Amino acid sequence: MNNERNFFLNRINSVKYAAKGFWILITSELSIIAQVGIGFIMTIIGFLMDLSATEWLFQIMAIGLILVAESLNTAIEKLADFIHPDYHKQIGHIKDVSAGASFFAAIIAVIIGLIIYVPKFLT
Repeated sequence: MNNERNFFLNRINSVKYAAKGFWILITSELSIIAQVGIGFIMTIIGFLMDLSATEWLFQIMAIGLILVAESLNTAIEKLADFIHPDYHKQIGHIKDVSAGASFFAAIIAVIIGLIIYVPKFLT
């Protein structure tokens, strides 16, 4: 019984840490704040354009993909800066690759947006 209680307490603590990280991201990281703003704007546009359920699913997934990629990119950059605060070629390479992952996510999100919205503007 005690192990079950510890398991649930550990899960509650995990959620607290995750919520703390979420709050730090949306209140202090400019790239995340910008992406949340863009996501909010796209949500308003989605309501105005009367998206179907399927279109909403893809749009929400695209917004989520961007936010997750930007969050992981931020974490990797912070870790790299902590490990090696001065310029280092390999650290720079790691940070570039991390940013590249965010760029991949952005390209996918733009493609999804084009697939959803271009036909709506053409008709």
